[in-house]
Amino acid sequence: MFGPHIPTVSTAEIPAGAYLLDVREPDEWEAGHAPGAHHMPMMDIPARLSELPTEGDIVVVCRSGGRSGQVVAYLLGNGWENVSNLDGGMQDWAASGRELVSEVGQPARVL
Repeated sequence: MFGPHIPTVSTAEIPAGAYLLDVREPDEWEAGHAPGAHHMPMMDIPARLSELPTEGDIVVVCRSGGRSGQVVAYLLGNGWENVSNLDGGMQDWAASGRELVSEVGQPARVL
């Protein structure tokens, strides 16, 4: 989708111990997200760069991979080298049978 310059990983290829950065909107996050993920809506990224780790792998995720790809491009352009886009996003995460958790007391789902 973004060409060879955007590093991409599949759900099965997420490095152990990676920092999973979920850039979806609050309602999407609340409906269902990966356990242990860190939520930072896409539009908040520029103001919150200092909160992101500079060591270790960062895997950026959204619903399908579009927004997260844009965030990966932005981070690469701002000095991060340890970032990759989750191919297929949370839709692929859920389809792969990976665990989802909800913040709203309902069964977790991907919006």
